[in-house]
Formats: sequence, structure tokens, C-alpha cells
Amino acid sequence: MATNKRVFTLRLQDEVFDKIESIAKSQHRSTTNYIEYILLKHLAEYEKQHGSIKLQ
Repeated sequence: MATNKRVFTLRLQDEVFDKIESIAKSQHRSTTNYIEYILLKHLAEYEKQHGSIKLQ
């Protein structure tokens, strides 16, 4: 099945990764899925305050 998701490398400090992983597990999510979830949540909050982000 095709996906429109891009793959990239994200480097995090061990402590940051471990904390994110712990929260993800507590919500029955994968670490990757939880990172995507919090990024989408942040984008929505940003656009609520600053308006839609224009893409070219």
C-alpha cells in the first residue's frame, strides 16, 4: 500500500527519546506515531494563533 509520508532522520537526546517513548507506550501508540501526533497538535495550535501556514 502506497503512502504519502516522507521518511527522515530525527536525532534526539536519549532522555528526550525515552520520555517520548514512555508517553507513547502509556497511550498505546508507537513512538513514531506519537511524535507525529504531537507535531500535528502543535501545528494546529500554531495555525489557530497565527493563521493558516501557506505552502508553495
